Amino acid sequence: MLRRAVLGLLLLLAAAALGLALWEPLTAQAPAAPAFRPTDVQIARDKFGVPHIFGKTDADVAYGVAYAHAEDDFSTRQEVLAMTRGRAGAMLGEDGAKIDYVAELLGVRATTARDWPRLPADVRALFTAYAAGLNHYADKHPDEVRLSGLFPVTGEDVVAGFVLRSPFFFGLDSTIGSLAEGTPLAREGGPALDPKGQPVARDLTPVGRDPDDNGSNAMAVAPSRSTDGATRLVSNSHQPWTGGVAWYELVVHSGEGWDFAGANFPGSPYPFLGHNKYLGWTNTVNRPDLIDVYQLALDDSGENYRFDGKWVPLETKRVWLRVKYGPFVLPVPRTVHRSVHGPVIVGAKGAFAIRYAGIDQANMVTQYYRLNKARDFAEWRAAMAGQGVPATNFVYADARGNIGFFYNAMFPDRPAGYNWRGVLPGDTSANLWTKALPFDRVPALVNPRSGYVMNANNTPWVAAGPGDELDAAAFSPLLGIEDDMTNRASRLIELFEASGPIDEARLKAIKYDTSYAKTGYAKAWIDRLLALDVSGDPALAEAQRLLRKWDWNLDGKGHGDALALMLLRPAGGRHYQRRPPPDPLTVLKQTVVHLQDHFATLDPKLGTVLRLRHGEGPHRVDLPLDGGNDTIRASTLWDVEPDGRLKVRHGDSFILFVTWDRDGRVHSESIQPFGAATTRPDSPHYNDQAPLFVAHRLKPVLFDPAALRASGARFYRP
Repeated sequence: MLRRAVLGLLLLLAAAALGLALWEPLTAQAPAAPAFRPTDVQIARDKFGVPHIFGKTDADVAYGVAYAHAEDDFSTRQEVLAMTRGRAGAMLGEDGAKIDYVAELLGVRATTARDWPRLPADVRALFTAYAAGLNHYADKHPDEVRLSGLFPVTGEDVVAGFVLRSPFFFGLDSTIGSLAEGTPLAREGGPALDPKGQPVARDLTPVGRDPDDNGSNAMAVAPSRSTDGATRLVSNSHQPWTGGVAWYELVVHSGEGWDFAGANFPGSPYPFLGHNKYLGWTNTVNRPDLIDVYQLALDDSGENYRFDGKWVPLETKRVWLRVKYGPFVLPVPRTVHRSVHGPVIVGAKGAFAIRYAGIDQANMVTQYYRLNKARDFAEWRAAMAGQGVPATNFVYADARGNIGFFYNAMFPDRPAGYNWRGVLPGDTSANLWTKALPFDRVPALVNPRSGYVMNANNTPWVAAGPGDELDAAAFSPLLGIEDDMTNRASRLIELFEASGPIDEARLKAIKYDTSYAKTGYAKAWIDRLLALDVSGDPALAEAQRLLRKWDWNLDGKGHGDALALMLLRPAGGRHYQRRPPPDPLTVLKQTVVHLQDHFATLDPKLGTVLRLRHGEGPHRVDLPLDGGNDTIRASTLWDVEPDGRLKVRHGDSFILFVTWDRDGRVHSESIQPFGAATTRPDSPHYNDQAPLFVAHRLKPVLFDPAALRASGARFYRP
């Protein structure tokens, strides 16, 4: 009897295990495959494996973009798709389930379902073709599919990825995390606030992504400042070197006039930045206040909130998150709420609604496509005026010699009379904004007298040097625009102002500058370190002597570079996060211990400590790097390896130099930290660009198809 009972229990457990293994993919609703057949698609791989996609139509090109990107990194592409389908938890576990929860909270699929039919026909065709290209790759490589039932995908699925990820670039994930955890809200344009709206100390760790993930340099030089009458653009966005927001380089050519070279993220049918024959642009992260938080007054039942003198039902929806635990995927229930303001988080400290720029819209997918195909400044500005991209600075240049800086943001049209940096009362429509200010209200500077524009995540008021400043008083404080500087911005202005006429070599020297300005937070922090009384500790005193002689340049050639790198990193991070600097004695002690323990000296070569490391196997690289977390040559974030080396994972990533000569002909060069196939260790293009990257060298883009063919590129059809 006992044996029978045990056997029955084992069979029951086995059946339960089998059910848990099967229920998630069986219950996941896979849509019908998009109806798209390419007309004529070719992919060419140049010497470095960069894909050049040719198509008879733009849709053909999008199909090829999807297929080529899947060839190089199908794994990450699937993670992005899982997020758009509410199945990130099933693929990635608890971290993925958090993304699924946010997608449900924001109503991503509802927004996409409503906006998809409204998108222009050519945009829908582009995304439908891109989805078809992914499905084609999945059909041909079923052994690489990581999640059963993930394919086929549709164009609507791909658009959902834009809707989900777009607001993360201006900090919505941090706001959601703070409200969910009940921690203080770090707000642009004012102090950190608790959920009741009271100021608190800013010494807090923001929830969500690392704020230092925000970075980038951008610069453009007009013919008036060039030695040869050329117009130049430098794209130097700082992104993680792997993952869902890592740059992927590509070049596209369509029979319908779409010719563009640049880079995108996994999940996009087109480049987000780069150049065509006529013009180009690049982006840096800006930090306007685009998020408002409202506290709701709930009734005793918690099911209604007061609004304009009436009790209004709080929208409530029960969702089931699919969460991977070991070999099983378990259903985890959660509840999401929504008010007239937007998503609502209900916690121990109350109910808080969130309203943010670009809420419940998918127009960014149209704007990027129109920018790609713009043929002159007027068309480009018209695409920008469409206001689909909620935030990020744009630095522009074109073949006619125009340059410009645009502090792009979908600023909420906020009424006066409220503390928009605080937590707002949620019981009145008087403070409920419903539209954004028009594009002509954003700070912009076109063709300044200095002959250059730049941005390095600094205030927009300073974009072209002394004498060309924008007037901050001309813009409402309700916009919540940042007013701080980075070391990178200070150095760029110093270098441009000191340079006189600029040629290609000089511009590259500016881009690869590794120095700190002896001003601002860096100077104040170094002074604090040198003022410490460490007379009782010989090692700390030696560190001070090294630091006192340091040349303020992280080029890896001088003494004290590794020490300065590690000492400046904590202060730079706190400065960017607008938090008080750390304790200098603690940082000094920790740095000295690390260097002594791992290198037996306080003065190892910078390149010995700071490394570009990637992968295993025959194509593994382990190379020296230079620069720091707020130098123009940026090595922003790193992981500490077991041997004490600092493995950089974020900073200078895709770098692009674009030149239009005095006759308007375009030429460009680029580089990536690793290669085109960053998740394919057996590929020769896994790390083949790394030696060039560390040596400050570039490779030709081969934008001209004739030059591409002459180079011996490999052509094939997907």
